[in-house]
Amino acid sequence: MSGQVDLITLRLLKGFALAVGHTSIPVCSSIQRLLAFLALQDMPRSRTYVAGSLWPDVTASRAHANLRSSLWRAARMGHPVIDVSARELALSPHIAVDLREAVTRARRLLDSSHACDDILTLRTLEILSADLLPEWPENDWMRIEQEQYHQLRLYALEAMTERLTSANRHGEAVAAGLAAVCAEPLRESAHRVLVKAHLAAGNRGAALRQYEQCRRVLHAELGLEPSASLKALVPLAAEDGARPRLQPSGA
Repeated sequence: MSGQVDLITLRLLKGFALAVGHTSIPVCSSIQRLLAFLALQDMPRSRTYVAGSLWPDVTASRAHANLRSSLWRAARMGHPVIDVSARELALSPHIAVDLREAVTRARRLLDSSHACDDILTLRTLEILSADLLPEWPENDWMRIEQEQYHQLRLYALEAMTERLTSANRHGEAVAAGLAAVCAEPLRESAHRVLVKAHLAAGNRGAALRQYEQCRRVLHAELGLEPSASLKALVPLAAEDGARPRLQPSGA
């Protein structure tokens, strides 16, 4: 026997999944919530904190009973997924969590003082294109975590688009920009980096179409017009009210 232990992976992006090696492990809803909560913590948490956060609408005694029941079920899974002490709980440190990888990559992309060519990859685009447990029922602790990660990944996708544009990797830049726009269609900064990516590739028609899409959605949903900085990327060749046109190169 080699003594090698199969890698346990926890997926929180797109949806919940737990796997040992290449084998998916069925997990009941109460354990899913417990594992997701512990994975989102940056330190071990007391049993009282965990119970009160996961079951805020019941008495303290009932919340602790629910926690004990979930821990008992987790122990019967046959895989070490939770580190349990008399007072504290934590996700087992050997579990690989996709969200943690995504956050690390996002923060690197946002650090303009360092190059990160090694993560300007399809893998990075893939994990930043998914939100945190998007189909889970709303509750206070999850809603906050979801919004924090949603904003982080949007900024990271925009930074990725700009880095790829600067590297003249125009097709990949457009793909990253489209992912940002798809994630938040009312986000003007996402449209802006995508317009810039199209222009850098010499695709002025695509840039104009993207501007028009941004203008339509902002007007329809918010009654707003694009900002002056976005309009400056597609200067009008006629008076206000005319269809915006990109000036010919060298104009």
